[in-house]
Amino acid sequence: MEYLGLKTELLEQAQAFWTAKEICQQPDCWQQTMALIDNQRQAIDHFLAPLFEKKALRIILTGAGTSAFSGEVLVPFFNQLTKHQAAAIATTDLVSNPYQYLDSDTPTLLISFARSGNSPESATAVQLVNQVVKHSYHLIITCNQHGKLYQDYHHCDNVYALALPPQTNDNGFAMTSSFSSMTLATAIIFLQPHFAPTLVKQVINTTTQFIQQQHKRIKTIAAQEVERIVYLGSGGFKGLAQESALKLLELTAGEVVAMYDTPLGFRHGPKSIINNQTIVIVYLSNNPYTRQYDIDLCQEILRDQKVKELLILTSKPEPALPQHLQFCLDGLADETDLALAFPYVVFAQMFSFYRSLLSGHTTDNPCPSGEVNRVVQGVIIHPYQP
Repeated sequence: MEYLGLKTELLEQAQAFWTAKEICQQPDCWQQTMALIDNQRQAIDHFLAPLFEKKALRIILTGAGTSAFSGEVLVPFFNQLTKHQAAAIATTDLVSNPYQYLDSDTPTLLISFARSGNSPESATAVQLVNQVVKHSYHLIITCNQHGKLYQDYHHCDNVYALALPPQTNDNGFAMTSSFSSMTLATAIIFLQPHFAPTLVKQVINTTTQFIQQQHKRIKTIAAQEVERIVYLGSGGFKGLAQESALKLLELTAGEVVAMYDTPLGFRHGPKSIINNQTIVIVYLSNNPYTRQYDIDLCQEILRDQKVKELLILTSKPEPALPQHLQFCLDGLADETDLALAFPYVVFAQMFSFYRSLLSGHTTDNPCPSGEVNRVVQGVIIHPYQP
């Protein structure tokens, strides 16, 4: 058996088996997640329908670390495609500063993302919203029905707890299947008809093909000696760029400097990071208006001639940019940017995996000395009095 072009025996010896497997299994996880939601659709709609009738309903998408970035990816699409305004606020912000984010008189739906559900901030964020907001509601999306978040709250009247298929609960340190599956689940629940089953199936097919066809090329690029990686994306792709940068930082134990920004924001200071040991990766938008700004920045970077390499992810060949720099996806040329987010993030996961493995890190646990853990440790929760 092989994953990402590497035999199981080699991956196990390098302590990289789970990360490789969990990157590759994502299309299957998405298929299972879609089926799970289809089976629970009536119950989910029964819970959400009365909330959507509230004119002042506020929707907060929350989580910690990678789970928070699911919200950052999704919120622009919530605001574009639904009648409800949404905000992405990490549990790490809600827990430390609830008085700056919560309004007692505004009905609030908290959508909580959690891989394990055992991070101290996850359950505390739910508790704080219940404590502060008079009319609070919760949709919990977790990969672990045995975790504290699910176990403590799934029975509550103001909570709908959705436990995704067990396969999504990554064994590896880095969140891969969990991140993409929780993001997908939320899109399926809230963004119909813009994220219909036919589109999900196309995303699955495109990503499967991308993994099979592009892993060798990605491995070759990741083998280069570089000091810095920059991910750039507009709208929801900014959150995706943030997650992409974190993946590299995590899996290389901080060895490679990774940052993120938007193409427009990058010019306002952060662009100074570029040197001849920097790779810049740009997520091109399908929106023709936004895409112009993405292309402009790519052309500027090429004119500057300071970057080691520029890589461009796109749903279709972009004639305004050199073809040999592009990773083109099949089958998503006319779809919403949200559909592109899934194969785009798989690129970042694969790149981070290879960079970690080729640098000699134990990818499934890149920080074995324990300074950083799969489930965060060391958090002391303090009582809050409004």
